Amino acid sequence: MSYLDTLLQGVEVEWKTLGEALVRTKGTNITAGEMKELHKDGAPLKIFAGGKTIAFVNYDDIPSKDINREPSIIVKSRGVIEFEYYDKPFSHKNEMWSYHSQNPDLEIKFVYYYLKIQEPYFQNIAGRMQMPQISIPDTDKYKIPIPPLPIQQKIVGILDKFTELTAELTAELTTELTARKQQYNYYREQLLSENGKLKMESGKWEWKTLGEVAEYSSKRISSSSVDKSNYVGVDNLLQNREGKTESNYVPTKGNLIGYSVGDILIGNIRPYLKKIWHSDRNGGTNGDVLVIHLIDKRISSRYLYQILADDKFFSYNMQHAKGAKMPRGNKGEILNYRFPIPSPEEQERIVSILDQFDTLTTSLTEGLPKEIALRKQQYEYYRNQLLTFNGK
Repeated sequence: MSYLDTLLQGVEVEWKTLGEALVRTKGTNITAGEMKELHKDGAPLKIFAGGKTIAFVNYDDIPSKDINREPSIIVKSRGVIEFEYYDKPFSHKNEMWSYHSQNPDLEIKFVYYYLKIQEPYFQNIAGRMQMPQISIPDTDKYKIPIPPLPIQQKIVGILDKFTELTAELTAELTTELTARKQQYNYYREQLLSENGKLKMESGKWEWKTLGEVAEYSSKRISSSSVDKSNYVGVDNLLQNREGKTESNYVPTKGNLIGYSVGDILIGNIRPYLKKIWHSDRNGGTNGDVLVIHLIDKRISSRYLYQILADDKFFSYNMQHAKGAKMPRGNKGEILNYRFPIPSPEEQERIVSILDQFDTLTTSLTEGLPKEIALRKQQYEYYRNQLLTFNGK
């Protein structure tokens, strides 16, 4: 027997439509423009619109009759079709509606949890329209199970705990990732500075411009030489130094800029996105991506990558970028970027330390969504087990 079957042994589950079981309330006559104009950070009253659009306003900004003060289920009925639970004073645009309970034997949050697993049903109805939407009769006539109140409360308690634990885990992992990135940035600053406190080597570091030690790739290759794994466009370079992903687009005509193992590829559109990749293969790219090719053999390509992945380089790049709406890096000024060059042994030591931090932060960055997805799957499994009633 399932856990729900055990809970329901010897008890009767009543079925009612939402219109019979709950009180439906209207919203307020407000436009998206008015919501934006009335919004005040810290205001007490939340106004819901479609999707994730919200505003916080004062109580006297909308008619008092349009303010709902009961814990409620908000029906997002156009575009993104979903249900949201809210237990503080609120209102919403008048094309939406909400439900609350005046029945002491019906826990509104139990109904909310039940409706959340029914969202695909309502989304399917909405998908039949040109603009996805559902109507009031679609929800008013929908039947829900009503077990005895203690069972409703038991189910809500279990699902609330899962929600709380998932939120705590997400916050904990996010805090850990933020701390590691801050630590990484601190060590990067210290290690890549000639006067850094962590520099152990005696003697003066040499300073060079990028153009003195590297050049833009002059290699040209046929588009027939690339596929989705080795073609790099600005779209499949990832933000914030996270490398690249496979390309959804591969050119089939003409020649491309060639890159080789050890070259450094930098997205040249909107430099503030910090798109950079240290290549581990040969391939091709286009004019929106800069290919930095080392010509000074005394410099480690991985050391140069760490220099160019530093915030100081991206700040410099933005200072000299051309264009306001869609800034592009200035190729000439980029080659004038100056940086310190220690001995090959010191370069190796610096790279070793920073690569360890790279590995750690990458592991956390990749592991965070996987761990959250795992917890979400676990939560959804138990939610479905607890809310799959027979007899509708």
